[in-house]
Amino acid sequence: MLGYLSRRFVYAVLVLLGVNLATFILFFTINTPDDMARLNLGGKRVNQAAIEKWKAERGYDKPLYINPNREGTARLTDTIFWDRSVSLFALEFGRPDSESAGDIGTEVAQRMWVSLQMALPLFVLQVLASTAFALLLAMFRNSKLDFWGVVSCVFMLSISSLFYIIVGQFLFSRVFKLSPISGYAPGLDAVKFLLLPIGLSLIARLGGEARLYRAMFLEEIGKDYVRTARAKGLSESAVMFRHVLRNALIPIVTSAGSYLPYVFLGSLVFESFFGLPGLGAYVIEAISRQDFAIVRTMVFVGSLLYIATYVLIDIAYTWVDPRVRLS
Repeated sequence: MLGYLSRRFVYAVLVLLGVNLATFILFFTINTPDDMARLNLGGKRVNQAAIEKWKAERGYDKPLYINPNREGTARLTDTIFWDRSVSLFALEFGRPDSESAGDIGTEVAQRMWVSLQMALPLFVLQVLASTAFALLLAMFRNSKLDFWGVVSCVFMLSISSLFYIIVGQFLFSRVFKLSPISGYAPGLDAVKFLLLPIGLSLIARLGGEARLYRAMFLEEIGKDYVRTARAKGLSESAVMFRHVLRNALIPIVTSAGSYLPYVFLGSLVFESFFGLPGLGAYVIEAISRQDFAIVRTMVFVGSLLYIATYVLIDIAYTWVDPRVRLS
């Protein structure tokens, strides 16, 4: 286990360095610091003195990669790349480019809590609902329940999330007035604002996930150990829960775990439509303002979450299947 974690740590550092470098190069291939200053100061007619002042306040008055006016290691450390990208490994996110004050780290911590309030219940409910529905269809395979269940799955996954949002807001907020149409409140009041987006997001993903899990269960049902279990007199429910479900957990863990960073970072569409001040809405705002400081931070946080998630998935394999060894 220790050797595995050590290798994963080295891989993580290399991946994060590569992601940061690619993000930096792509952003500054399109925009120069002068372009960023003009955008944030209000247009093309801004004088050069104001541009230089804006760049000096935010550390963009240095060379991008190598500083020829410095000696030794300062040639690399006294650059925009070092200040704005390498510093992320110390979790020093700095301040936004589009604002004169503020701290990105504080904003991320506050908004991540909002995203977690939606992400954790959604993730748990998604796994439970999709697995239970798929298991039900697999138990009654080749029946009318299975047929119409698959039809429902195809129907649900064929509809855009935007349709669920628009129809859900109209029905539950406008017509029945069961939930606020948008907004957020801290504490227990957040529940009434989160119920509708969680429910709609659950329905939007249920069709695809349930159909995938059903296919996994049907593949396990045709294997020899299942026929042996039936031959020994086990009931169908015992076969499904004690054998089929357990042996299908590895692909289920893989599928569900790969979705985990997405829900932790927040849904861009759902948070924007429901006015939730989470990380998804933060990314949308940063992109619209072309705020490189926030964009690079969110790319780094997203990469870190994906790496940590797949390490947890590998560890979960050893719990699901004792034959799996991390070596």
